[in-house]
Amino acid sequence: MATAKQLIGLLKSHVEGNEERFFDLALQLASAEEQKGHTRLAEQLRQWVEAGQQPQPKSTSPTPIAKPRGELGAIIGTAYPETRLNDLILPDAVASELEQLVTEFRKRDMLEKHGLSPRQRVLLAGPPGTGKTMSASALAGELKLPLYSVLLHGLISKFMGETASKLNAIFEAVRTQRGVYLFDEIDALAAARDSDNDVGEARRTLNSFLQFMEEDTGPSLIIATTNLPRILDKAILRRFDLVLKYDLPTADAMQKAMSRRLIGFDLSEVIWDDVVERAQGLSSSDVIQAAMDAARRAVLGSKMSISSDDLLLSIGRRRDLQALGVNNGGSSSSSHRS
Repeated sequence: MATAKQLIGLLKSHVEGNEERFFDLALQLASAEEQKGHTRLAEQLRQWVEAGQQPQPKSTSPTPIAKPRGELGAIIGTAYPETRLNDLILPDAVASELEQLVTEFRKRDMLEKHGLSPRQRVLLAGPPGTGKTMSASALAGELKLPLYSVLLHGLISKFMGETASKLNAIFEAVRTQRGVYLFDEIDALAAARDSDNDVGEARRTLNSFLQFMEEDTGPSLIIATTNLPRILDKAILRRFDLVLKYDLPTADAMQKAMSRRLIGFDLSEVIWDDVVERAQGLSSSDVIQAAMDAARRAVLGSKMSISSDDLLLSIGRRRDLQALGVNNGGSSSSSHRS
């Protein structure tokens, strides 16, 4: 019968989607069984290999979601995003890197033939609401992979004293269950390790996280986000293959984002210079929410046109929401989606 090493090789090639290697190992197994006199088993193995190598119609369906169960199910959210990169309003440099990342994953076999591999550990850094989380969703959508979201702060608080073992279980899923894994707001545990505010549990979790980041990620893509890149320990930054900086939107980006959300409305009365000047300092998320607010009010008012005043009022409401958050002693309510 098959040895443990052969079984591991078969499973590894299957998980990684390496069909050529999988069938090659299966044929080796068939030959080994034939030498042992197990001719019927050897013939069955060869028949299944032959059947599996027959050309199959290309499927455009995405990888099925395998939802984490048990305790992991309580700390990992699972989704199948329909977002695509062209849905995002991003600086050209960031958009170009994300497109390159998708190409690397799609042409992984080509890279591996030359001893190369796609970048699999990516850090997205910038203020809240600038499109980091949406970028992770878009990457999952482009690659037709499930998006698994891990909130590390919740992991620490929910499993005090057990976070290292839970991280081990999460990274085991990373290695064996293909998907895009989003570690949101890693600054919750990755602040400089010599910080006076550092606590033992966060330090242990950080050390475990750094160790697991060094290991094989299998066929998965790891995306981490941070709102506070300046406080990150340099040790964790070195673990990433790519770090992308997200900034607040430019005037052109704000106009583009709002116009895209207001397709179908007459915008001929909008003076964009006034609108974007009023929106300066807002995140992409805030700008989009303001546009949607103006659209809702127009529809309910039986209007199919939107003016500068409509947008200025909606932007003002977003700023009032921010001020309310600050006045209550919390962080800005701008939008906590990263």
